[in-house]
Amino acid sequence: MACDKEVANVEWRIKVEEDDTLKRKLVGCMWAVTAGVALKLCMFVKKAWELGLNDPRKFIHCLKVGIALSAVSIFYYWKPLNDGVGGNAMWAVMTVVVVFEYTAGATICKTVNRMCGTSLAGFLAIGVHWVASRGGEQLEPIIIGVSLFLLASAATFSRFIPTIKARFDYGAMIFILTFCLVSISGYRVDELLDMAQYRMFTVIIGSILCIIVSVTIRPIWAGFELFVLVTGNLDKLANSLQCCVSQYFGGSEAPEAENDEVSDKKLLGYKCVLGSKATEESMANLARWEPAHGRFNFRHPWRQYVKIGASMRSCASCLDALIGCINSDNKASDEMKKNMSSISMKVGANCASVIRELATTMRNMTKSSKLDILVTEMNSDAQELLGFLSSYPNMVNAPSHNAKLSTQTETAPSDVPLAAKVEIPLMQIIQVVTVASLLIEIVSRMEGIVEAVEELSDLANFQPEMSVKSKQHSADSKISPDQQNAEEADTTLQMV
Repeated sequence: MACDKEVANVEWRIKVEEDDTLKRKLVGCMWAVTAGVALKLCMFVKKAWELGLNDPRKFIHCLKVGIALSAVSIFYYWKPLNDGVGGNAMWAVMTVVVVFEYTAGATICKTVNRMCGTSLAGFLAIGVHWVASRGGEQLEPIIIGVSLFLLASAATFSRFIPTIKARFDYGAMIFILTFCLVSISGYRVDELLDMAQYRMFTVIIGSILCIIVSVTIRPIWAGFELFVLVTGNLDKLANSLQCCVSQYFGGSEAPEAENDEVSDKKLLGYKCVLGSKATEESMANLARWEPAHGRFNFRHPWRQYVKIGASMRSCASCLDALIGCINSDNKASDEMKKNMSSISMKVGANCASVIRELATTMRNMTKSSKLDILVTEMNSDAQELLGFLSSYPNMVNAPSHNAKLSTQTETAPSDVPLAAKVEIPLMQIIQVVTVASLLIEIVSRMEGIVEAVEELSDLANFQPEMSVKSKQHSADSKISPDQQNAEEADTTLQMV
């Protein structure tokens, strides 16, 4: 019996020890999971904070949304205002949530679309309901159903039309939604006119409040964002072109103080130009809704920036092919690269200078006085490079003629060019010739960017550069009365 009790005690102790071990494991796992979640949460908050610090306008946009919602909620919480809109104040709150966007142009576009779509659909729904009510109980649902089918189908088809899709797509969707709600609800609701009226009022109130907050409190203009994007892409394209030519030919103009990361960033900057088409078109459509702001008038030619972007993408695609050719496995001979390095570097530098001058012209909104000179130099250098390529004869010959050609090269006079004396395999020159041909093609495509920018300067009425400088100089030379009195007082004190 004593032995059985000892065995039972041992078994009980083992079970207790196993339970304690399992409990410690569970607690450890829970602490590990909690610590992992807390660490990820801290990392998320840190990244969100860094995102806000990099662009403080995101913080401002969040505050603007909060201000708009707080202001419009008064119509819901304050009983006199809530009774004044017939208890439909929630539609104003929903309008603010739906239409308030990051840029002022997007907000104005959605608010105008929502107001127009709601008003038009409300009036049509009331008219259809009035006609259907005169048809009797049997014809009323048929008339409402047919009108709903026809108008919804027509509005949906209109969303495929490019002009309407670009500017009124959201309004067409709101039209369909409002017409369905009002027309279907009107079949069971007696006071349809009051319901539609109150909902239209609340939507208009919320829309107007969104416009006021978006435009008055640190507005973010879509037009200015488009302006910064296009001019920045011009600089990136110029840096990529010059860096590409400098790295390939190894000229003295290659940046020596920059590290590899900065150099690669400049080299691949043209990819931002290739991927900016959708952003440019969206911003151009939104900018047309904005009022005059800064240096931009109400009728500023925003669509011209889209044309400039398309011309830049044409050059960037050619530059992409140039970089792909440079990174290929077929390497050119150092002798050929040395012979063509000077003129090719000159063409690349002149192209970059023209692009930078175009960016400066757009930033200052002035007509450049030296753009024509830079374009002439670029074209003349391109013609020189083309002539240099044309001077090379066909360097691929049949094997049966090798002996004859080698004899001719030995007896050739001294005034014959070196390229005509030396037989070079095709694979050693094909890359350099391709690079030079792509540079000439880039020069020809540069004319599209120049023409687009000059057209923008004419449409936007850019002032000549010299007249702007003279105005600034005259403004700086003027002395205010306070400054003149201060100078006279200093002179008097010195005399005393």
